Amino acid sequence: MVCCTALLCASAALAQVSQPGDKAVGPVNDRPPAILDKVGIAQHLDQQLPLELAFVDETGTPVRLGQYFGKHPAILALVYFQCPMLCSEELNGLTAALRMVKLTPGKDFDVIVVSIDPTEGPALAAQKKASYLKRYGQPETAAGWHFLTGKQPEIDLLTKTVGFGYVKIPGPDGRLTQFAHASAIQIVTPEGKLAQYYMGVEYSPKDLRLGLVEASNNKIGTPVDNILTYCYHYDPAINTHSLIVARVMQLGGLVMVLGLGGFMLVMFRRDAREARRPLIRTHLTETKMNG
Repeated sequence: MVCCTALLCASAALAQVSQPGDKAVGPVNDRPPAILDKVGIAQHLDQQLPLELAFVDETGTPVRLGQYFGKHPAILALVYFQCPMLCSEELNGLTAALRMVKLTPGKDFDVIVVSIDPTEGPALAAQKKASYLKRYGQPETAAGWHFLTGKQPEIDLLTKTVGFGYVKIPGPDGRLTQFAHASAIQIVTPEGKLAQYYMGVEYSPKDLRLGLVEASNNKIGTPVDNILTYCYHYDPAINTHSLIVARVMQLGGLVMVLGLGGFMLVMFRRDAREARRPLIRTHLTETKMNG
């Protein structure tokens, strides 16, 4: 029904003849939704983290951010544990990359994951730590993984220092339970200074190792291309917000490549069959003549 309606509308439009100037093409709006104006990553390289900030770790123990610094560099990830997509992809990508980095959490560096949602607590943090420690496959490194929750003032100061811009948005139930944000991890020196940013949800093990090694010597890196992966989607049909991993273009490209590959395979097989047919007919003819 939709296709038929579209065709009828197109036919009607072609049948109409308009004078010059009767119709004008409106401006193309290719900018992100306005809500994303406050969402992004500002790379505050060489910025000192507020090490006095108080949080709670996955065991429910009060901690200070500074107690994870002094000896080793750290990888800092700002997420929220109930994020339905992007945060999990970010931590999955980090864990996968670390499995190929010949450095040991707790010995050579620490992983610090801080929730930006003040309603989340230690129980949820403990679940996430257990999940990613299992994915990492080295339970003996548990002391190097820290999943923290905290109150809004501490979260605000940390995210502002890091340059992590996010906006709280309503979920499908209309409640403010979700966040529009971008994805990135940060390398921090043993002194607690921001040394390097890595954008997106997939990280090069080689770059990650180099960043940790350089940060261990308190070396500050250089800004990287600010190509952001957003965790945001607005559905005007239901007038609510929901979250997705904004990598539709990559997925579309993959589908196109797979489709093209399948088409080429079918064509090659057909050409091969067509090429064999004259040989089969020749063989049959020679068999009859010899018979």
